[in-house]
Amino acid sequence: MSMKNAVLRFRIMAIICGVLSLILWFFYMPAKYGFHLERTQPNIIWITQIHGALYIFYVLAALQLSVQMKKSIKELIWMVLAGTLPVASFILERKVVRQTS
Repeated sequence: MSMKNAVLRFRIMAIICGVLSLILWFFYMPAKYGFHLERTQPNIIWITQIHGALYIFYVLAALQLSVQMKKSIKELIWMVLAGTLPVASFILERKVVRQTS
């Protein structure tokens, strides 16, 4: 696999997981826990399910890219955790693009 393809896969997954993470943290969590909207939970549970499923592919893309870039374990862990924190995946995605350009 080429580095260009690995970066592209990581970028796509970082952006998708970043957007879903923002929705999860700033829409789903406040609706469920802040406003106690249990009635609407069945209508918005898809957010957590899609994010969870796509996060697996994000982790695989991060693992592949970190191996190809010869990153340390510490950097790999940061890449994996960035998919769970709002905005962190966007920051990391830009950093990776700068490093590989």
